[in-house]
Amino acid sequence: MEPPSGARVPRSPSPPAEPPSRAPPSPSAQPWARLSAWLECACAVTFDLELGQAIELIYPPEPALSEKEKTSICYLAFPDSYSGSLGDTQYCFRFRQSGARLREPPWAQSAAYRKEAPAALQQETAHYFGYVYFRQVKDPSVKRGYFQKSLVLVSRLPYVNLFQSLLQLVAPEYFDKLEPCLEAVCSEIDQWPPPVPGQTLNLPVMGVVIQVRIPSRVERPDASPVQALKQENLLPAPLLLPSACEVDLFRCFQPVLIHVQMLWELVLLGEPLAVVGPSPAVSSEVVLALTSCLAPLRYCCDYRPYFTIHDSEFKEYTTRTQAPPNVLLGVTNPFFIKTLQHWPHVLRLGDLKMAGDLPKQVKLKKLAKLRTLDAKPGLYTAYRTFLHKDKALVKKLVKGIHKKRSSDAQSALLRRHFLELTQSFIFPLEHYMAGLMPLQRAIGPWKNPPQIRPFRQEDFLKTLEHAGPQLTCLLKGDWMGLYRRFFRSPNFDGWYRQRRREMTHKLEALHLEAISEANIKAWMEDKSEAEVVDMVLKLREKLARARHHLLPVKEEALQQVGRSAGTLVGSLPEDLQAVLHHQ
Repeated sequence: MEPPSGARVPRSPSPPAEPPSRAPPSPSAQPWARLSAWLECACAVTFDLELGQAIELIYPPEPALSEKEKTSICYLAFPDSYSGSLGDTQYCFRFRQSGARLREPPWAQSAAYRKEAPAALQQETAHYFGYVYFRQVKDPSVKRGYFQKSLVLVSRLPYVNLFQSLLQLVAPEYFDKLEPCLEAVCSEIDQWPPPVPGQTLNLPVMGVVIQVRIPSRVERPDASPVQALKQENLLPAPLLLPSACEVDLFRCFQPVLIHVQMLWELVLLGEPLAVVGPSPAVSSEVVLALTSCLAPLRYCCDYRPYFTIHDSEFKEYTTRTQAPPNVLLGVTNPFFIKTLQHWPHVLRLGDLKMAGDLPKQVKLKKLAKLRTLDAKPGLYTAYRTFLHKDKALVKKLVKGIHKKRSSDAQSALLRRHFLELTQSFIFPLEHYMAGLMPLQRAIGPWKNPPQIRPFRQEDFLKTLEHAGPQLTCLLKGDWMGLYRRFFRSPNFDGWYRQRRREMTHKLEALHLEAISEANIKAWMEDKSEAEVVDMVLKLREKLARARHHLLPVKEEALQQVGRSAGTLVGSLPEDLQAVLHHQ
């Protein structure tokens, strides 16, 4: 594929972000307000003899994308290893925001979504996803002899199944009818309800209703979405999606079933790992499968389901002057085999082949053998696992193959295995972290709440003998060594920051409840005007934080704190009351 010389599309200003709020704005508050809850934009990328890959159409007409971001979309919208193949292909990519400043999601209910959605389904704040439907067919009316075009949906949401299903409906129509089709589809999406975790949504588009359930934080990651749909007694929809986001784990891991334990550890530890696949569809799906196997833990490192030599981070991620970054890359260009020889882990995949009744398994190989562009499929690494291999899992999967068990059932078995393994690993950390929380009786209304105690790694490791993962997991091995290595990974840092943030919010909520139950008149009896004014300002700040961060506080408690602030204001001289009322 010839590289583009640039994407000549008009520059457009970024719209101002709205602050989070509990109350949704009216649909007319801003143009394309509901569309922005799902998509940043939809665009068509074509091949131009002079420009290379170029955006020919984009909706909304003035999206909040920089020129650099538009150029990234152009490069990533075409497979760089697809020039000899005909037909349609779908895949996804992820690229870094590059504006002057990171843009908060304009969707007004994004704060509520962040609170209720699982960690792995959070909106991206520093990256975008691109979901691609690419078509290449012979066309004698075109100078190059080929029709080459991609339709790309750009979103902050990792709903790979939903957006790929949407593209299957929209893209073939767009390739025939062009602009009117895309505008009509965007107008329909602009009428969709926002994504609400825990709800089943009916999403009409092009005469079809897509029915999909958005998972919530309180649901088990391995719960059956189809069963959840039936329980809600909703009308059957023409297009029922079992999941908005799950990939087919079994299909992705068929060539590496005997290495899934090692791959789970590499992903858990945030190790640099490159997946070299035969197509963007394979590489992107395997990368997404790897990041999903940590659920309910969030994969906090950077990951690129599809990455090319034209990517703006190419030099950053392939330099030999420093250690490889904590990144999971999906690539197709054989050039990367040579470029990433200094990386510690490279998974080279070929086309799926069967070895008897079992898919042909790639072998562990030494990195020194990764020298030529035609290197054979294999997992090239010197890594030694901390935990022993789960032979029972492989036997179950092989038995399922013999019994011709469906891929969905095999994937469910794999997903449950990863879930139980991750939960066994995380539970001791959660248990120890909970013990760092101050006691509720130590929280008084008129003093700052006590601090969360610091996380001490050695103290945690001492708890493993009696409260370690061996209580819930049969796998043997060096668990302590795995935890020590995990402490140095971005995944631990991300988990710890999130848990500490949640605990801080819980402390703030308990403090507000204590204030709501206190006697404000008794407190103000011996206080000066300055102290009363200071308390009014503190209470207002706490109420604002509670509503902004959606703290777990009952509405009655917030209203009582508001009334207490009003009582304080009413006790002050009229001139001070006037000042406070105008703030």
